[in-house]
Amino acid sequence: MKTRTRFLSLALSFIILPILLAAIALQSGCAMRKSVGVTPLGGARPGYPNEALTSGLRHNLGAWSTASDELWIIARGTEPQTHPTDSAPGTGSLLAKVDQKEIPMPLKHTDVRASISGFIGEVAVTQQFYNPYDCKIEAIYVFPLPHNAAVNEFIMALGKRRIRGIIRERKKAEQIYQEAKNQGFVASLLTEERPNIFSQSVANIEPGNQIDVDIKYFHTLEYVDGWYEFVFPMVVGPRFNPPGTTSGIGAVSHTQSGASGQNTELSYLRPSERTGHNISLKVDVDAGVPIEDFECQTHQVTSVVPAPGHLTVTLDPGDSLPNKDFVLRYRVAGDRIKPSLLTHRDERGGFFTLMLYPPQELQALHRQPLELVFVLDCSGSMNGRPIEQAKAAVRRALSLLEPGDSFQLISFSLNASQLGREPLDATPANVQRGLNYLASLEGEGGTMMIEGIKAALDFPHDPQRLRFVCFLTDGYIGNEAEILGEIHQRLGSSRILSFGIGSSVNRYLIDSMGKAGRGAVAYLGISQDAAPIMEDFFERISHPALTDPKIDWGGLHVTDVFPRTVPDLFVGRPVILTGRFAGDQATTIRVNGTAAGQPVQITIPANLSDKNATHKALPSVWARMKIASLTNDSTHSQDLDLPVQIRQTALDYGLMSPFTAFIAVDSTHITGNGDAVTVPVAVPVPDGVNYDKTVEEEQP
Repeated sequence: MKTRTRFLSLALSFIILPILLAAIALQSGCAMRKSVGVTPLGGARPGYPNEALTSGLRHNLGAWSTASDELWIIARGTEPQTHPTDSAPGTGSLLAKVDQKEIPMPLKHTDVRASISGFIGEVAVTQQFYNPYDCKIEAIYVFPLPHNAAVNEFIMALGKRRIRGIIRERKKAEQIYQEAKNQGFVASLLTEERPNIFSQSVANIEPGNQIDVDIKYFHTLEYVDGWYEFVFPMVVGPRFNPPGTTSGIGAVSHTQSGASGQNTELSYLRPSERTGHNISLKVDVDAGVPIEDFECQTHQVTSVVPAPGHLTVTLDPGDSLPNKDFVLRYRVAGDRIKPSLLTHRDERGGFFTLMLYPPQELQALHRQPLELVFVLDCSGSMNGRPIEQAKAAVRRALSLLEPGDSFQLISFSLNASQLGREPLDATPANVQRGLNYLASLEGEGGTMMIEGIKAALDFPHDPQRLRFVCFLTDGYIGNEAEILGEIHQRLGSSRILSFGIGSSVNRYLIDSMGKAGRGAVAYLGISQDAAPIMEDFFERISHPALTDPKIDWGGLHVTDVFPRTVPDLFVGRPVILTGRFAGDQATTIRVNGTAAGQPVQITIPANLSDKNATHKALPSVWARMKIASLTNDSTHSQDLDLPVQIRQTALDYGLMSPFTAFIAVDSTHITGNGDAVTVPVAVPVPDGVNYDKTVEEEQP
């Protein structure tokens, strides 16, 4: 004890006070709980459910050990006992590690394995939690996944024991988790806070022990001009929440847990700090056709091409810090793909996914005059490289305007401002006015995006011009539903082009804005050249979209197709539709629309007689799209039945949703050492994001 006291005294002289106080508080909490101890409620026989379960917990857990579709233990065995080492807090090394700017955290490693077939990806994520402290802990980790991820599998592993999680209504799952935690059982709870933000809670991790959590999901890949794009997000960016809200995503320093006042909170490391958490990632691609080229501009990777249509890409161990999105793009043979129809039948009926691709000949048609409204996010999170990238993109766009076009510039942070009351003709003098206004913009303050929405969509529209409202933002806000609801209410005849600016943007919001606005999306990293991104955008809108498309499904006999309204089609950018079908004969799908004022029809043959056609991911993909559509409806509808429909769809198909959660409990063992200390997993701010203007300044 005297040695430890001398060690603490020495450490006080050179350790940053807030970090030291946090470390001491955690150690003290562990010490107090350890000294109190607990009286076991009953022993557990190896391989059998623990007999100490209370009747209430037993009732909530259900018949886990007997029902094949419930929670079950895949393999049983004796868990090896591990003990704290010299590197674990509580052995004299915690303060030394703080001095080296490495903060011990429960999340040790994340491993990602992705398999891609066609345009559907199957991804397995393993999160390895380890307790480096001298007491039991509860680890809470807020992390991102793709917003269209259909999460349908959840397994908790303790040594050789693998416990499959069950899907339950969220409130019931949270109740089971809390009761198991209070009883001293190891338990894991996975909840969805946003379609692209999840919370992982792991209770009662004993000192020196490791618990792995496996998550599996399916999702569809984006496709542009022959290039498929696979994205794995690695960190959630700090969100701004309007004053007075509590349902947002808080952003605080890891030494100030609970300070945001939000229901979900992210703890961030300071720029001079890091944890031992790293990530490994491997992607196997089976394209079905030859792969002509591939690139990963976000990370260092190694690659193997075992066959013309196959590709394996592995993240370089030297680039394993999880602080930016991983983006892999690969180009398949041919200038373009044809419309593609995938089908699957099981006991629930028929499911399909259609990739609808506009014909290349539309590129020869001339465009009509444009009315472009550029809306720039000038909040604190955009300070530095992000806002410079946004300004560079708009500068290039202004240079590409043609006579007959018009434009407007709007900026927003806490308030919105704009260049003029109405769009300006694209004359050289007006373009120069726009450039001068653009140069004056800086990143500062909160992200009141709703002010930008109102300013951009409320002024009168010129019906002779095709109007595009171009949002340039990182999307770091906590009130996405409110923003999407305003877009639905105010959109009118406008189209929205949403540009995500940064290394770890809020892709859920960016994509949802583009979909709600019947437009498109683009992403601009902090080190990319902005000019080609904007030139590509102009290339799209310079050639007519297939506007207001309508589909004749022929003998497919479809129901529940999502999205319900077919978006406009842009040359080089397909639309993916997913639904149910009952037909079983060959038929023809016809898509009718308008391009440059002329009627256009696209025909797609559909052979439904192939009984061997099976794509097992399609039911999950369809259910996820239905949940996304219903969730989107809830942003602008007062229909009280929507949550019921979302919850029931998620339960029927075993998926995550805002109203369902995965829960797993190890009922074979009661942990000791009293109550667990809650430890939020701290993460780095995304690459390129200013810590001081997003974490410190945006705290209430």
